[in-house]
Amino acid sequence: MKLHKKAVMPKGFKCASKNCGLKDGGKDLSVFCSETRAYAAGVFTKNKFPGAPVILGREIIKNGYLRGIIVNSKVSNVGTGTEGIENARRMAIAVSEEFNIPENEVMMSSTGVIAKQLPIEMIESGVKGISENLEDDPLVGAKGIMTTDTYPKALSVSVDESVITIIGKGSGMIEPNMATMLVYIFTDAEMETPLLDTMLREAVHISFNMLSVDTDMSTSDTCIIMANGLAGKVDEHRFLETLKFACVEMTKMLARDGEGATKLLLANVNGARTEDEARVIAKSIVNSPLVKTMAYGADPNIGRVLMAIGKCACEVRPEKTEVRINHRLVYANESRVDFDEAEVRKLLNDDYVEITATLNIGDGCATAYGCDLTEGYIRENAAYYSS
Repeated sequence: MKLHKKAVMPKGFKCASKNCGLKDGGKDLSVFCSETRAYAAGVFTKNKFPGAPVILGREIIKNGYLRGIIVNSKVSNVGTGTEGIENARRMAIAVSEEFNIPENEVMMSSTGVIAKQLPIEMIESGVKGISENLEDDPLVGAKGIMTTDTYPKALSVSVDESVITIIGKGSGMIEPNMATMLVYIFTDAEMETPLLDTMLREAVHISFNMLSVDTDMSTSDTCIIMANGLAGKVDEHRFLETLKFACVEMTKMLARDGEGATKLLLANVNGARTEDEARVIAKSIVNSPLVKTMAYGADPNIGRVLMAIGKCACEVRPEKTEVRINHRLVYANESRVDFDEAEVRKLLNDDYVEITATLNIGDGCATAYGCDLTEGYIRENAAYYSS
């Protein structure tokens, strides 16, 4: 499987973005729409303080169909009570009126500062006339959903005659238990809601649910998939495998662009007692501040990795455990291997650090995706509210 050189919207999908006044500059409002009714499925944050769009979205997605998605950045509409619910509903109404589509087939998302009321009049004004600006370039829509992202994120991949395109955002407050910050998946494959839902959850399980920038679960996490069927039927197995591949690639993009990040950090765990234990250990490695700073400083301190493995409430046998950094064996037989330290430092200096722990006690495997921890993360979040 290969990504398209340039992301494209699948047949029948278009998007638009604009500045409606929420931000001083740059796009802050995006709309995505299908020219026909699309089957849809979604997963949302499990945070106990979900945003108003999540609360409404959980009800909307039960219908199994969508025509459009509206997203604003800068203000998240979280912790805003009944007024926030009404403002989220008004977002859907605005799109419904602009595109002449059913209100209950419009999903809304908001991302940004928590516990501030949404300037809904600005959004409603911004939606007016936006249907005249629809484009085929998914990066156009990606620009309006960015907060601390350093660049818009979109990718496309083909399966049979259809296309799967993913648009995502997220740099901080990322350790999902469903999806990632905001991810929208569009396909022109013919796929009805029950199967779409099953496939989405399977893809999310190995991708976005294994992503962590800073261990913090967002209150706004949303992952939606829409399938309008304009490219016809596809092989279900190939579609699922392609969807998984695309979701993993977007996960890597999000991890690489973590707040202040300079490196993608991967943690592979093989031979764990169970898959669940492998997932716990892999997440422990990418979440450890000491491992993350080790990666940032290109410091081959394998004790940090052993600590992250050993602190988990999982079965670990030191005498069986092996650790590799970028495929170089650094620990085995309960001892540090006599490796070339200069070579490993050079490997750690790359923008890609891969740590592999082989436990040799079972068949459980998992990969987690994260990034290094730098001064930039602190600078970004020390003044996020006022930025």
